Amino acid sequence: MDAREFIKVGMSAERTLVVPPERTVGYFLKHMPMVYATPMMILEMETASGDAINKYLEPGWVTVGTEVDIRHLAATPVGATVRTTAKVIAVERRVIRFEVEAFDDKRRIGEGRHARGLINLEAFNKRLAAG
Repeated sequence: MDAREFIKVGMSAERTLVVPPERTVGYFLKHMPMVYATPMMILEMETASGDAINKYLEPGWVTVGTEVDIRHLAATPVGATVRTTAKVIAVERRVIRFEVEAFDDKRRIGEGRHARGLINLEAFNKRLAAG
């Protein structure tokens, strides 16, 4: 399958999240502050990227994250609303590249690039099982 046939530059998605305690760095590392954790922000960016293209994939095909180049720019407390955006900026045969951003109530808190690889889930699972 060639992603260029059905994924187009400019496709986008947006997600909104109210930061819960279990998405803070302090939840994972007790000595750290209760602010939105960088890996959780990246998770939202990856999920928004998938949201931008998932409905265009043929049955049996999914995308998996393959690259992240993200800057976490500002701390965000529990209870703040975070809006995450993802936009397709390039499409290769099996790789889709995104520009991603995250904003809290006051400012941009994250930015960067993300890539997702197109895979056939059945073939992928067979390769994993074969070891």
